[in-house]
Amino acid sequence: MHLFYTPDITDNFYQLNAEESKHCSKVLRLNKGDKIQLIDGKGGFYIAEITDSNPKQVALNVLDHQQNFNKRNHYLHIAVAPTKNIDRFEWFLEKATEIGIDEITPIICERSERKEVKIDRLNKIITSAVKQSLKAYHPKLNEPISFKKFIGSVKTEKFIAHCIDQPKNTLENKITKHGNYTVLIGPEGDFSPAEVSLTVLENYVPITLGISRLRTETAALQACFELNFLNR
Repeated sequence: MHLFYTPDITDNFYQLNAEESKHCSKVLRLNKGDKIQLIDGKGGFYIAEITDSNPKQVALNVLDHQQNFNKRNHYLHIAVAPTKNIDRFEWFLEKATEIGIDEITPIICERSERKEVKIDRLNKIITSAVKQSLKAYHPKLNEPISFKKFIGSVKTEKFIAHCIDQPKNTLENKITKHGNYTVLIGPEGDFSPAEVSLTVLENYVPITLGISRLRTETAALQACFELNFLNR
């Protein structure tokens, strides 16, 4: 059954927007009486029937609705420096969404080579991954923010993964199960020593993600996988 993202659905009757209507009617060739699935990005999962397959405005009647569909038992926020090659950052967003993530914040660090991202484009990648992986929750993508401004705003359990030679913990040994977590992942070239020192003052827990030296996007995905695995 085909899935559509409908963030503004509020009633039992709904009309797909022009882009989704064209895709539904012209590309998928769905007709009156066909059933489709809808997600609102806030935990709502719907089964709907097409009542009018007009390619400009497909009309739907909601037959069934579940709230908190496949709600996860923890909250994961990863703050990661955008990679110089934006394709790598987009890959992380896609795969993290498929695995399970709630919030992403691009952070601009001292050694960041990329300081801007196109939020609209990145949100489209996230939406596509949400639909592909059948998730009713759409991860929140925040606007880029400086590292210094971000680190003092975090109220969850907070961790930083870096390569500086100092004692570190594993996530397994430090997290509270089913908790709320924020993990910092630095840019190519890692966080600066000054940045790491600032996180010590803010009570971030330094963590290791294994013995390999990982790319930025790989480290971010590894943290995402570990926290989902530990809370499975």
